Amino acid sequence: MQWSRILRVGAVAAAASLALTACGGGGGGSSANLVDKAKNDKKLTIGIKFDQPGLGLKKPDGTYAGFDVDVAKYIAKQLGVDENNITWKEAQSAQREDLIKKGEVDFIVATYSITDKRKAEVSFGGPYFVAHQDLLVRSDDNDITGPESLTGNKKLCSVKGSTPAQNVKDKYAKDVQLLERATYSQCVTSLLNKEVDAVTTDDIILAGYALQQPDKLKVVGKGFTDENYGVGLKKDDTQGRTAINDAITKMEQDGSWLTALKANVGQAKYNLPSAPPAIAP
Repeated sequence: MQWSRILRVGAVAAAASLALTACGGGGGGSSANLVDKAKNDKKLTIGIKFDQPGLGLKKPDGTYAGFDVDVAKYIAKQLGVDENNITWKEAQSAQREDLIKKGEVDFIVATYSITDKRKAEVSFGGPYFVAHQDLLVRSDDNDITGPESLTGNKKLCSVKGSTPAQNVKDKYAKDVQLLERATYSQCVTSLLNKEVDAVTTDDIILAGYALQQPDKLKVVGKGFTDENYGVGLKKDDTQGRTAINDAITKMEQDGSWLTALKANVGQAKYNLPSAPPAIAP
């Protein structure tokens, strides 16, 4: 009798274990690598910026546009996922690592600079673009000519979770006052309202904002860092990283990379690179 009861309990436990395995296993869930998930689910959730014109922008009609969006669509297509089966998720700078680690996105294409600190938490494909840190100022401001001119208690804005403003303070203008916002568009609003004297981030991002209001804003045009944009994905997903790198390489070789770049930022006062960067080994 007792032995029969033990057998029944064991059978129930085994069934429960199998059910859990089925829920978390081979159906392309969060435990699957990117390639298998795309193959099994035929859909992806991709993180982009929603407020960066020319790169990642959510338009009033609910569609998305920009160079990063085009790169993301191309990668998804190479993984076997149609763009209609992409769910776009906003990936603010301070949230990107968490979104990847929690499985809320499958990968991120959001002006995501590859750094050693970030590589400790997530993996990167690419780079697919190299930008340079610069400054956005009001069009009538001729005093700010570069990071070293941000003296006299000038106020500088950047976003939480990014490093450009601190980089200026550490290397060029120790007395600059830093103001952090959640998004770059909020920084631009503060600049237009004269709450700050400059906004700093990558030149290609700033060029998009300047293009929207060329009579009010301008990019200083003195880049002072190299920012390698990568595609962020789950840590140690080697197969996913290889697939992303293969997609980026194909996009560059078939001309789609340059076409997307010209279509999205070609109108801005921005010097387009003559060639894409080399993929990191």
